[in-house]
Amino acid sequence: MPDIDPAHSVLLIMDYQPGIIRNLPNADQQVARAARVLALARSRGVHVGYVRVAFEDADYANIPATNKSFSRLAGGGGFNADAPETAIDERVAPEPGDIVVRKTRVGAFSTTDLAQQLRARDIDTLILAGISTSGVVLSTVRDAADHDYRIVVLSDGCADTDPEVHDLLTRKVFPRQAEVVTIADFETLLPT
Repeated sequence: MPDIDPAHSVLLIMDYQPGIIRNLPNADQQVARAARVLALARSRGVHVGYVRVAFEDADYANIPATNKSFSRLAGGGGFNADAPETAIDERVAPEPGDIVVRKTRVGAFSTTDLAQQLRARDIDTLILAGISTSGVVLSTVRDAADHDYRIVVLSDGCADTDPEVHDLLTRKVFPRQAEVVTIADFETLLPT
């Protein structure tokens, strides 16, 4: 795998939110890994972006009953944009100048202006860390491939409530469209 050019790359921290993290059996370790890769990316000049799922009142009305993932939220008002459970975890919090998008579906692109923000920064490489592997990461890999990005999935920067699904995706599915590396391997791909 060729080295990563920090000037044209972004680390996307996706759905690292208290309401999602709490579902992981090893939540603190997962956030610590994300904090480690975040510090590494910042120290090497990689752009940083955040994707979070959260709903404003008007968003609930736009969720059809056919949407199996989100229709139950529509009636109960769960994951409200102002709720603490939808904030980005403070241990991996954004800094001024970072990209931050709020989505109302699974993937990072379909309900956000992420693609436009990446184009404005001349980004061609996405480095993905997210929860869950079978949710935001899978959807974003597929969509990013259709947008012709170079994709790097950090296998230990992603997690899923089902470890078997995480393993299947990172070993067999993602390599069809992305490079799958560990955080330690990622460090060797960056200029010092």
